[in-house]
Amino acid sequence: MYGIVNKAIEDLVIADYGAEKWALILKKSGIEESFFISNEPYDDEITFKLAQTIATEMNISLESVLISFGKWWVLKTTKDKYSGLIEAGGNNLREFLINLPILHNRVMLLYPKLTPPEFKISHLEENSLHLHYISKREGLQEFVRGLIMGLGEMFETETTIELIASRNQGDKNEIFKIQWK
Repeated sequence: MYGIVNKAIEDLVIADYGAEKWALILKKSGIEESFFISNEPYDDEITFKLAQTIATEMNISLESVLISFGKWWVLKTTKDKYSGLIEAGGNNLREFLINLPILHNRVMLLYPKLTPPEFKISHLEENSLHLHYISKREGLQEFVRGLIMGLGEMFETETTIELIASRNQGDKNEIFKIQWK
């Protein structure tokens, strides 16, 4: 993953718990990097170690960490650093989710070494759709749930998210049923 992801995790921890807690998490994770360069790729293991160490240190589940990070990514990181890209994604939650595959193509122009997930839409209705999350990386479905929750907040839309397929259950990819009012 690119350094911007690890930097966003750092920003979230510092905002919620302080710089001292971040220093402790970095130390306990065993990661040697003391800072992350946004446009440099890093091994995925670093990101997973950070998330697991945060869960252990804060005595919360890894799933909770990933959901919080997903929301932070939408509501803080992307709004601060990629506001133009986000604004071009759509005027409401439905439009944004439909345009999500195109958005990731644009992100790849910014980060050429990126191995992005693929998103597909099916079962499109007036107030719901199925979002297919296809990725080489496993274990990030709750991060995606957090992203969707963050998008719901960003668009001030009450959102319900149900995981209806998962690689954990033997499916080939994750599918979220997303409904909104």
